[in-house]
Amino acid sequence: MQHTLRACALAAALALGAPLANAFDSPDIGASVESLLEFARERNPELASMRHEAEAAGERAMSAGALPDPKLRIELEDITMMGEQNPTLSPSRAGKARYQIMQELPWFGKRDLQREVAALDAEGAKGKAYATWAELAARIKAAYAQLYYVHENERLTGEILDLMTRLERVTQVRYAGGLAAQSDAIRAQVELTNMKNELVMLDNEKRMLHARLNMLIARPATAPLADPERLRPLPAPARLEYAALAERVRGRNPRLSSEDARVRAAEKSRDLAYKNRYPDFAVGFAPVQTGKSVKEWEVMLEMNIPIQQSSRRAMERESEAMLSAARARKDATANEVLSELAESVSALEAARRTESIITGSLLPQAELTYKAALASYENGKVDFATLLDAQRQIRQARQSRIKAQAEAQARLAEIERLLGEEL
Repeated sequence: MQHTLRACALAAALALGAPLANAFDSPDIGASVESLLEFARERNPELASMRHEAEAAGERAMSAGALPDPKLRIELEDITMMGEQNPTLSPSRAGKARYQIMQELPWFGKRDLQREVAALDAEGAKGKAYATWAELAARIKAAYAQLYYVHENERLTGEILDLMTRLERVTQVRYAGGLAAQSDAIRAQVELTNMKNELVMLDNEKRMLHARLNMLIARPATAPLADPERLRPLPAPARLEYAALAERVRGRNPRLSSEDARVRAAEKSRDLAYKNRYPDFAVGFAPVQTGKSVKEWEVMLEMNIPIQQSSRRAMERESEAMLSAARARKDATANEVLSELAESVSALEAARRTESIITGSLLPQAELTYKAALASYENGKVDFATLLDAQRQIRQARQSRIKAQAEAQARLAEIERLLGEEL
């Protein structure tokens, strides 16, 4: 019976813990950059904060330009009836009771301008939310590319370590047979030690990247991530022409969209400032009660007199200056974004060409050099230093190819950040 209860308790605990395990220990997270982006889109708190702010700005736009609430005023006159009675608050016993209802009315067009300014502010808030996601996605993509490079470099170093282990055995056999110097065996052992140290450094770098990615997707820093399996395919060169991308960036970049909304909001704010030259109104009516019946009706019209022209001119100059600042800020942002786009496009094309050269020329040449050096060393025609240099060349070529792939992915992430969408 006791064993049965324990088993049930364990099963219940596992069932309760299952959602948390699925949330933080899913084996699929990290295998591809798409899984990281999907997780971050749903859970990143900074992105959620910007979304809520955009929603709040949208609701604020719904209420902008609405008429203010009407006002009700109740006035009782002659509450002592010329001293013939004690003071009273009863309308039927006072001399007169006036029920005044007033409604404020802004000058024609002011409410529309207020509504348009609020709507453009909401559009700018949405642009900020899109920019936040584009920035977050770019950071995730770049960190994933770096993690892929470290993972592949670790795997390559492990393969070379196995190869060096075999070479070290060869040197030991040749040294024992008097065919090689003792220094060959020592150099092989030193190279093995250096590779083991490099593996330690790569493992530490991988842990740091895991922590960074977990932070970006709002998971615990030590939550496990799957090993990266693949990189995204690069777009065709025709889709990476700078002129076409620049045109898309001008129309879709989140920062530029936000700045454009600011410019248009500043224009409407300027128009609203000029509208303040004209008066606002208030209209109302008031039934007047005498005794227990209403025998009089009053109609009212109220307006402010805009005679403080110096303050209004100052407000107009302020709105013009704010508009000029918004336009200058938009131009500066456009220059910055297009400059970053040119740099990223050039760097991606350079990384693509580098990978092509390494794959098509450098790596095959390094492999042939290593095979020839290995055969010559076994025949005693070259020394161990030559073989070691050949091994290092092939390793550097493979590392350079992986690095070029990761660099191309990082640059692609930057281009997509500037576009505000994936290519």
